Amino acid sequence: MPSHSGLLTIMDRAARKAAPKLRRDFNEVQQLQVSRKGPADFVTQADQQCEQTLFEELSRARPDWGFLMEERGEVAGDPNKPRFIVDPLDGTTNFLHGIPHFAISIAVEEPMASGKREITTALIYQPLTDEAFWAEKGRGAWLTDKRLRVSARRDLPDSLIATGIPFMGHGDFAQWSRIFGAVAPEVAGIRRFGSAALDLAWVAAGRYDGFWESGLQPWDVAAGMLIVREAGGFVTDFRGSDQVMERQEVLAATDTLHSKLHKLLAGSLR
Repeated sequence: MPSHSGLLTIMDRAARKAAPKLRRDFNEVQQLQVSRKGPADFVTQADQQCEQTLFEELSRARPDWGFLMEERGEVAGDPNKPRFIVDPLDGTTNFLHGIPHFAISIAVEEPMASGKREITTALIYQPLTDEAFWAEKGRGAWLTDKRLRVSARRDLPDSLIATGIPFMGHGDFAQWSRIFGAVAPEVAGIRRFGSAALDLAWVAAGRYDGFWESGLQPWDVAAGMLIVREAGGFVTDFRGSDQVMERQEVLAATDTLHSKLHKLLAGSLR
C-alpha cells in the first residue's frame, strides 16, 4: 500500500469517523422517504452533524488552520498557514432521495511564496462503497492503494462525459443547453449523477472521460481538481485558464480529450 503523509492520514481518519453516522442516516432517510413529513429537515441535520465531526477532528489536529466549509462558511485561521476546504455531504439531493451516490470531500489549500494559494492535498470518500480517492501534489492520485490514471480514450465518439444540470435557481440553463447541444452529438454518452466531487474522482479513475459544470463552489471542486491532475488529466475553466474556483466553472478531461471538449465548449459560447 502506498505511504502518504501524516496530513492525509488525519483527513482520512476524520472522514471515516464521520462516515458511520452518514451511513446510519442514509438508511433512515430511505424509510423517511415514504413518510408524509419527508426527510428534508433530517438531511439538513445529518449534513451539519457530519460537518461538525469533520471540523472537530481536523481542528484538533491542526488548531491554527482556517476552514472553508459548506455549512458554516469561512472560519479564520492563521493566514500564513494552510486551510481546509470541506464539503461534508456532496450529493445532498441524492442522499435526500435515498440514492446511494454522495461523498465527503476534503482539500488542503496552502499559501504559496507567490501570494497565491494552491490545493496540495485532497480526499474524496464515498461512505457507502468505502472508496477513498486521494492525492498529494507531485505524488500521484490513488484509490485506496491503487494508482489512478485517467482513461486512455482519444476520440470523442468513444467517450463518456459527465455533467451537472442547472436546477431551480442554480446555474445558467441557457449556457448549459448550448454546451450540451455542442457536446452530445459528438460523444458516446452523457451522464448526470449529482455529485461533482465524485464526478471528478471518476474522471481520475477512468470511469468518465470528461466532466463539465458551472455554478460550483470551491468545496465542490477543490479536492477533485487535484485528484484529476495527479491522475494525468487536465482541469480548467471554460476559457481554458486556471480560474476554476474564481469563475465557478470546471472542465476536466483526459489530456487528449480536454482540448477537443474545450473547442466544443468555446464554440458553443461564442
